[in-house]
Amino acid sequence: MEQFARERRFRGKGPLCVALVVTEHARTFGMPLDPERLLTDRGGQVLGLGRAQVQAILGRHHITRVLAEEGGRTSRGSIDNMRAYVTFLNEQHAAGNFDWEAAKSFWIGKVKEHFAARPFTLRVDHTLGLRAVIRNLLSQAEARQREMQGTMFVGAVMQHLVGAKLDVVLGVGRIEHHGSNQNDQADGRTGDFDVGDVSIHVSTAPSEALVRKCSGNLDAGRKPIIVTGKRGAPLAEGLAENAGIGDRVDIIEFEQFIAMNIHELGRFAADGRRIRIEELIERYNAIVGEHETDPSLRIEIAQGR
Repeated sequence: MEQFARERRFRGKGPLCVALVVTEHARTFGMPLDPERLLTDRGGQVLGLGRAQVQAILGRHHITRVLAEEGGRTSRGSIDNMRAYVTFLNEQHAAGNFDWEAAKSFWIGKVKEHFAARPFTLRVDHTLGLRAVIRNLLSQAEARQREMQGTMFVGAVMQHLVGAKLDVVLGVGRIEHHGSNQNDQADGRTGDFDVGDVSIHVSTAPSEALVRKCSGNLDAGRKPIIVTGKRGAPLAEGLAENAGIGDRVDIIEFEQFIAMNIHELGRFAADGRRIRIEELIERYNAIVGEHETDPSLRIEIAQGR
């Protein structure tokens, strides 16, 4: 179940609603399931997928919080998710591995994880500079990374904030986004983001391997940019100099990369900055929701100290 949920990206409100309802259908209709029977008469919705049904399932497990106002009905891809999950369940049933109680408990656990996930907080204190505001956000990611060793929160936050900034500047759909644990070379990319003739690399700890990628970009006629943290910038500069490409690679400090863009797009006005911050975080959360399995990577905005 865990492998299926990870590979099929079953996280977030919509897929969780589908999983709960289809698991319930497995008890009602019996196994194996026929995916065609799990469609409404017009074939445009998953049968029984709605707030009332989802909340009834959760209520039997003493969960009263609303998972999704529409119960996942408006979630894009709900029918595809249903078919994928039905295929998985039928395969488990054919192999003699299907356990309805275990499946139900698994998804209830995922819902509890969803509700328990703590988002990061971007605290907009107007007495501070934007770099300090962003630095505070990264400090939260660093603290959580120390608590949960083996999980790269800082790199994920940096990558998706850079991606969100590019979407705000260029328009959604102009660049491709990927999970923070995906290898860019394995995916056929020249960096974390390919924009025009530019290869953007986002790194918390620049390395010789990263500089070799930049050399490869240059050999291919591309312009490499390294976006890194305050401590990583001088390290990247030294590595690039040692590789003989110091004057051919742009190395930009992450906080400045984000902060200056907010100032510019906000036209250096308080209201403009507020709107652009909200736009940036909204886009960031959308990217995290689509490409990451951990909802705690989300960011919420708070005002004041």
